[in-house]
Amino acid sequence: MELSARNQLKARIKSINKGDTIAEVILDIGGQEMCSTITTGSVNKLGLNVGDDVTTLIKASSVMIMK
Repeated sequence: MELSARNQLKARIKSINKGDTIAEVILDIGGQEMCSTITTGSVNKLGLNVGDDVTTLIKASSVMIMK
């Protein structure tokens, strides 16, 4: 599969908080946490579980940097 998103990071699912329609998925990326909000239906369809190894795909029109 080819994708236009160049920013791909390997991660492990740390926690999943499912709501009625939206789920908050907390990811561990080399000791750093990242939060992804996706539909609860997508969590179920993908069979996502705590501890799963996944690949994150990031495509954003802006990336902020702070020093």
